[in-house]
Amino acid sequence: MNDRPVLRTILLALAIALAGGLVGSGLVNFRMAERYVSVKGVAERTVKADVGLWPLRFVSAADALDAAQRKIEADRRAVIEFLGRHGLDSTQTELQGLEVVDTRTNVYQEARTASRFIISMTIMVRTSEPQKIQAASQGIGELVAAGVVLSSGGGYGSGPTYLFTRLNDLKPGMLAEANTNARKAAEQFAKESRSRVGGIRRASQGVFEILPRDQAPGIMEGSQLQKTLRVVSTVDYLLRD
Repeated sequence: MNDRPVLRTILLALAIALAGGLVGSGLVNFRMAERYVSVKGVAERTVKADVGLWPLRFVSAADALDAAQRKIEADRRAVIEFLGRHGLDSTQTELQGLEVVDTRTNVYQEARTASRFIISMTIMVRTSEPQKIQAASQGIGELVAAGVVLSSGGGYGSGPTYLFTRLNDLKPGMLAEANTNARKAAEQFAKESRSRVGGIRRASQGVFEILPRDQAPGIMEGSQLQKTLRVVSTVDYLLRD
């Protein structure tokens, strides 16, 4: 009878020891599972813009409204003819803005200006052949020589803007390449640390960036016909012994 408490005590001690061993094993496995390496995979493409935008704003001024109107209309025809010579017809243009200012109605203007009426017109050129806009912009001096007074006001930039709109076509291939490069980086790390690459612990897709091909201070992506498309994927790989 006196042996039973002793036996129960021994059995309880063995159970606690066994449970402790299992818990300890679980902690070891958990820590082993948390051994990982975080790597980045990069993919880049050089792409060419597929849409070109070019706002052309020009201004005429005269003391008489009808004279200012005749001048702005003559300038509009000169602009359309100029664009046509560079392969951009009238179907690729639209009137974006027309503004008429009577300087005499400005009560805050102290000095009288040389011309009473000022008319500004903006024509937006849009084409899926942006190289034509690029070529035309190099010959802008033809309009100046024809007497067209160009202006960069009205909220528009001073030159063409080139857009790349086919990003979705390249996303799958670039993501696959970025992930492949990330795996290679993980394998190289594992080799140097005498480990093996396991499964993916966590992965995050980076944001696609459209950058200027020639990256230098002051150069904007929209001003370049050629661009660099870039994506960075960050992947955590588990490491095995």
